[in-house]
Amino acid sequence: MTTKRNRLRLALLEIFMLLVSLIIVIPLLMLLLGSVKNPAEAARFNLGLPGEWHFENFSYVFSSGGLGRAMLNSVLITGAGVLLCTVCAMLCAFVMERRSTRLTEGIYVYMNVGMVAPLMIIPTLAFLKAMHIYGSYMSIVFVFAGMYIPWSVFLFTSFMKNVPRELDEAAFIDGCRPVRLFFTIVAPLLKPIVATNVVFISMNIWNDMMIPLYLVNDPSKTPVSLSVYQFYGSYFRDWNLVFADLVIASVPMIVLYFYLQKYIVSGLTVGAVKG
Repeated sequence: MTTKRNRLRLALLEIFMLLVSLIIVIPLLMLLLGSVKNPAEAARFNLGLPGEWHFENFSYVFSSGGLGRAMLNSVLITGAGVLLCTVCAMLCAFVMERRSTRLTEGIYVYMNVGMVAPLMIIPTLAFLKAMHIYGSYMSIVFVFAGMYIPWSVFLFTSFMKNVPRELDEAAFIDGCRPVRLFFTIVAPLLKPIVATNVVFISMNIWNDMMIPLYLVNDPSKTPVSLSVYQFYGSYFRDWNLVFADLVIASVPMIVLYFYLQKYIVSGLTVGAVKG
């Protein structure tokens, strides 16, 4: 009797999760189908098949919307932001986890505050202008780094607690210096959490519209997240082109996720079970 009840509960849970998944699946199907429809059909926002498949929407988006240049800008901004966040967070977490002092504990608390502190746009703009870097790639990368380094430090610190200190002691006995110890012994053990961090930050930077909207003042530096405005405005809305733009813009992150997914689960669950 108990087994039947458990099976019934499991079946009901699966049905419930399938219904919840429709919240994501239905808009995704609408996006994919709308990207190959004509403007009138796409504007209906339904799941009906197109009367005629317009795959030329994708080539038109590239040619007229400057999507190629926008993709390069996003790759540059995202790559630099992820690299800066990951390297700084790894080094900071290594020092804080291996040294238990008032200074490191204070920095850890400061980083935790940084995860919940909101971004102040006006003071940030004033600071960037005072530094004479407003509108540059550097300014965008630094702002993103400031936003996501605290989360990365928290992630790396939690993971690094599972790296045995005996490795450090053995390396020091063999004459290994701290910098070499980190990059040759500790860093290779951080692959799962590095992959998790890279995917999380990449998706957030790649899809962010607010920061580039405020910090980009040159159309040639527009990232892919803002390219959708080429086909959406106050007086016109080419929804089929908007959908095609969004489909193309999402492909790099999908590829990155599937490439690194084997590391992500282990990176998030390490330390959850002990003993």
